[in-house]
Amino acid sequence: MAKVFTIPVPPNIGRKRRERTADPRYVDGQRLLVEAMKYLAQADPIANRGAIELLSEHVRTRFRMSDSPLS
Repeated sequence: MAKVFTIPVPPNIGRKRRERTADPRYVDGQRLLVEAMKYLAQADPIANRGAIELLSEHVRTRFRMSDSPLS
């Protein structure tokens, strides 16, 4: 059997944490998707239902639920 060795590293208390900021490109992209959904819903909500659902899935999650690495 193999032995596992761990080397403990003491935390660096003097280290400053980076402040998290929202990426403006991501926020603008989400805004654009919402505007596209509004446009599709005003044009013809019944015919554009599939496209609206696809865009909605992108807004709710970062990737579509239907995305698969196997496809």
